[in-house]
Amino acid sequence: MTCDRRAFATGLAGLALCTAFPQVGSAQRLEKPSIRLGVANKSHLYYLPVTLAERRGYFKDYGLNVSIVDFEGGSQSLDALLGGSVDLVTGAYEHVLHMQAKGQDIRALIELGRFPGIVLAVRKDRRYKSPADLKGMKIGVTAPGSSSHFFVLYLMAKAGLRPTEATIVGVGGGAAAVEAMKNGEVDATANFDPVITRLEQDGIIRIVTDTRFPRVNYEIFGGANPAAVLYAKQDFIAANPNTVQALVTAFYKTLKWIATATTDEVVDTVPPDYFLGDRDIYVKSLRSNLLIYSKTGVVTPQGMNSALNMLARFDPELEGAKIDLQKTFDDRFVKRAAVLFDDPNNATLENDDRRPEVDLGTTQD
Repeated sequence: MTCDRRAFATGLAGLALCTAFPQVGSAQRLEKPSIRLGVANKSHLYYLPVTLAERRGYFKDYGLNVSIVDFEGGSQSLDALLGGSVDLVTGAYEHVLHMQAKGQDIRALIELGRFPGIVLAVRKDRRYKSPADLKGMKIGVTAPGSSSHFFVLYLMAKAGLRPTEATIVGVGGGAAAVEAMKNGEVDATANFDPVITRLEQDGIIRIVTDTRFPRVNYEIFGGANPAAVLYAKQDFIAANPNTVQALVTAFYKTLKWIATATTDEVVDTVPPDYFLGDRDIYVKSLRSNLLIYSKTGVVTPQGMNSALNMLARFDPELEGAKIDLQKTFDDRFVKRAAVLFDDPNNATLENDDRRPEVDLGTTQD
């Protein structure tokens, strides 16, 4: 009889969770075992940990019945949280900063992505030498108020352009985004994989800025720039600590699995309709995004400042805003998850922020 070491280790971690913190491991002890989780364009590799946690049964492992509500853009997920139609959101860390600036106590709970993975690309027939050439263009983003929208505004601001000097339109994040570029409805796009790889494979676009890779992030932002996080209102966190812990632990388990899984294991887990009609496109997309996922689940102080500085560059509401960055990320839950997985030092690492030349981790084939 052979023994799968990964399965054995996972089983031990689950046993440790149940014995050390029974309120997390036992569904009947959760304050709210059935929760609604908002996400935007779930098929994006930006949100791969959500799909993997769901399909590998990690939510159920910790007694959770998670209903995932998929929106067209991150701003819609945020609106749903504010309106009470979802309990928590997996979305851009920038939204947490925006809400804190407005006096709304929304906090990130675990970092899923340490780099945005957003790609700015232009149609091959468009002249482009620098972000200054975005002036006058019609630029497709997933949705107004989304992280892809913020990214475009930041690049424009760095080039001395005002937000009104380009036309921003929402094109979604799936087949519609591909068609918008193919049909010439937009001149450029800021989007995610697998959309970008599909367009590149079809010869439609030229990639001009690519945050899928660490070095580009260091050049643009000066370090890691937290992307997808799990966030919630502080009153929900305070009222449901065991539920929050269970969800964070499920996501932490997912991040650890991503770090050790093969490409085929990951691709075989996601639904085929994520492939945009071509499994090889998805495989290529995944390999281009392997470095974006968080290794520790921790939003570092450097990452907090990087995100705030980015937003302040183009958003008057954030410029000079008095935000207590420590209140934007509640690290208690991810630190407990790290201990439960016999990984006590992992939740205090800084994601190798100072060493962009280092290979920051890959999925093994």
